[in-house]
Amino acid sequence: MTGLKTAADWQASAQRLRFSSGGFIDGDFRTLSGRELISINPATEQVLAAFPAASEANVDTAARAARHAFDDGGWPRMAPQQRAVVIKRLAALMQTHQDQLALIDTLDMGKPIAESAGFDIPQAIAAFQHAAEALDKRYDELAPSAEDVQVAIRREPIGVVAAIVPWNYPLLMAAWKVAPALAAGNCVILKPSEKSPLSALLLARLAAEAGVPPGVFQVLPGYGDEVGKCLALHHDVDCLAFTGSTRVAGMLQVYAGSSNLKRVWCEAGGKNPSLIFDDASLPSAADISALAIYSNQGEVCIAASRLYLHQPIADEFLTLFDRAAAAFVPGDPLDPATRLGPLVDADHLARVQGFIQRARAGGLKIRHGGEPVKVDGKGFYMRPCSIEDVPPQAEAMTEEIFGPVVALARFADEAEALRLANNTRYGLGACLWSNNPARINRLTRRLKSGLIWVNTWGEGDVTVPFGGMKASGNGRDKSLHAFDKYTDLKTIWQRFPADEG
Repeated sequence: MTGLKTAADWQASAQRLRFSSGGFIDGDFRTLSGRELISINPATEQVLAAFPAASEANVDTAARAARHAFDDGGWPRMAPQQRAVVIKRLAALMQTHQDQLALIDTLDMGKPIAESAGFDIPQAIAAFQHAAEALDKRYDELAPSAEDVQVAIRREPIGVVAAIVPWNYPLLMAAWKVAPALAAGNCVILKPSEKSPLSALLLARLAAEAGVPPGVFQVLPGYGDEVGKCLALHHDVDCLAFTGSTRVAGMLQVYAGSSNLKRVWCEAGGKNPSLIFDDASLPSAADISALAIYSNQGEVCIAASRLYLHQPIADEFLTLFDRAAAAFVPGDPLDPATRLGPLVDADHLARVQGFIQRARAGGLKIRHGGEPVKVDGKGFYMRPCSIEDVPPQAEAMTEEIFGPVVALARFADEAEALRLANNTRYGLGACLWSNNPARINRLTRRLKSGLIWVNTWGEGDVTVPFGGMKASGNGRDKSLHAFDKYTDLKTIWQRFPADEG
């Protein structure tokens, strides 16, 4: 059982692991023709896999295969219950291989194995299970009409979907996009991040074993500036589903607009506020606030990275928060007791360190942490960091750092708390800590975020939508609303001939 495995068990499994390489195109693994892609274990700095990435020619081959599979193949025309059988079979295979999938993501990007095995992979499996169960629960419509007219409103698959996913939750972000897109009858080309491509390749093998036809699901490991751009420009791609930075989201929309006006659905990150009021349960708020910024090394789009404290309880809260933060000690991600693994690579560690150095140079106080460290002499680790009394326009308060760094500030009253929380171009998530029902009602209505947690953080399941407002993007992953992104509405207005009898 996964939950009983020790660090030694996981390390032994890692030694036996063999990775797929290349790309999965039109039903087969193929050697790609782009520049070299090297996957490095950020905990050990050792190479896990090295192989050619996808090129423009590979993208074109995959897109044409997907177009043929959609236009001439059986997947879009299957009865929904038939597609459901295949997708349920895929979910069952993922369940059988869940330890392997968890291990791959931990080795590939540094996520603690307790998170990979205990959250990421079970939630990825749940995404496919939910999509399979939901796909025949969405009905077409008949509009009110005269008796000699019938007006049908149908939902049909949009066509070829390119899903571009990030490295922080490699398989889970893929599942959130691939599962509903496939279930709706589309053909999907998945581009995993070049920093964490390996679990997507295992997913491709399992999908083929489950019976997903050639061309219906393909995987192209590659670089965003080449493969992502080519997919966004390709005329055989009808829809882009993306999770990543706001900058790249904007570029993809430009590419789509300059090609075939393909739909672009983006979840583009956040700089998420958490408001701690004087009537909150402070021990719980402190513990969960530490989790909300330091879990997964802070490499989380919904990380509560702006922490605003009501002045009467600020000092008391910070004492509790410091104690909670101390539990996040950098350690071997294959140890189930580890809560803080390495950052994904040396470049990202340097980027996060740059934010801390500039904050210090600008006169801000580093309350704790921030130092890069090694574990057993290796790895891209750093201690969890908090920066105190950060002004509203400081870089640490406005930019998504995407690391274990939290900006702290205080507020005097509810009006100031709301102003500070909404003072951002982002609108993905927000936390509110209060036991005052009237305040909760007022603020949840006025906070500009797609996701709001009250007296908790990060909770949810596949039945509820996930997505943001403003520069955090559009559309929603998860829930029945995810199907909206991957379907088109078609109106069929039929007039019956007059009855001459």
